[in-house]
Amino acid sequence: MDKGKSGFSEAGLRRLREVLLRHVETGRIPGLVALVGRGEETHVEAIGTMRHDGGPPMRRDTIFRMASTTKPVGAAAAMVLLDECRLRLDDPVDEWLPELAGRRVLKRPDGPLEDTVPARRPITVRDVLTSTLGLGLDTTAMGSPMMSAFFERGVYGQEWLLPAPDPDEWMRRLGTLPLMYQPGERWLYNVGDDLLGVLVARVSGQSFEAFLRECVFGPLGMKDTGFHVPADKLDRLPPLYAPDPQTGEFTVADEVEGGHHSRPPAFQSGGGGLDSTVDDYHAYFRMLLNHGMHGTRRILSRPAVELMTTNRLTPEQLAAREAWARDVVHLSHGQGQHGGWGFGMAVRTYRGDYAPVGQFGWDGGAGTSTYADPHNGLVGILLTQTGMSTPDSARAIHDFWTTLYQAIDD
Repeated sequence: MDKGKSGFSEAGLRRLREVLLRHVETGRIPGLVALVGRGEETHVEAIGTMRHDGGPPMRRDTIFRMASTTKPVGAAAAMVLLDECRLRLDDPVDEWLPELAGRRVLKRPDGPLEDTVPARRPITVRDVLTSTLGLGLDTTAMGSPMMSAFFERGVYGQEWLLPAPDPDEWMRRLGTLPLMYQPGERWLYNVGDDLLGVLVARVSGQSFEAFLRECVFGPLGMKDTGFHVPADKLDRLPPLYAPDPQTGEFTVADEVEGGHHSRPPAFQSGGGGLDSTVDDYHAYFRMLLNHGMHGTRRILSRPAVELMTTNRLTPEQLAAREAWARDVVHLSHGQGQHGGWGFGMAVRTYRGDYAPVGQFGWDGGAGTSTYADPHNGLVGILLTQTGMSTPDSARAIHDFWTTLYQAIDD
């Protein structure tokens, strides 16, 4: 088989393009941008158009709403503070997040909000980083009193689960709710990642974005990454689509002009708020593969990267997370079955598909996927703006990874 310079076969890369092109040609995904990298070599495919009815073509520098693929990047800010000993893993967060002091815990996670017991201990920094603080989104029980309260009290809006109020008001609202589980007991999705941004801001004395820009985005040259898209770059942002689950008809969930990402948000969401490009995300994940180094500059310590990118869940937490992933496979279109969780990202603890154990990263509800694989020295990124209200973008993500791993040739 003919080899490329990067350890991918030329035939494999051609097939990767053909598979992605097929997804766009169905008409269910207007366009996408994919990047694969090994060592110093990168290969990029930009296919289709920015809008479902045509318009400008997708480009390598198209800016995407990263949705939950924000999580692996946002966690780096906390790791900087850990490296500097301004945070410690097992310190209670009460000093910086007093709204979460003296928690009460639901007797049953699906029970009434007033049926509670005292928390056995405070929430720690580790609990927040591993999403085991006792609060999170359970998309399988949206009608439970707790999930209803999240939306009724405005902790989350219905639009892509991004917080709307400013961080202090968001914390006040969060502080009116009990925990669903005891601190450290169970992995739960998303709330910890948003909470992490507030924690970083309060410890650092800067906004979450300003701290990330100073410590991560700037040093890595991530010039197109932030929590909104400036006016002079809006021509590079496609609309966000949420196809109708019954008909597949394209519905715009977030327009470009005047949309959620066209102006600075009140809340800089570590759970899902970043906008970025394939090259910016490649720089970040390549830094993680390089044990915290970017060229000759150290961004994070090697132990910090190892903590982030290896499983941090206990056997009990792991068993519960794996059971949950298996139970929602039909709802999540097969996404999320990895086993472990590090800080802000999934870590594969068993081989359930073509990717090896140790691969780390995450997917986003806006149709985004980004992972790094230490075993193969590989970074893969696929970005669409077709939300996962239908399986279409998830299937494209699945086929991207299946085909990419076949293209490895060394």
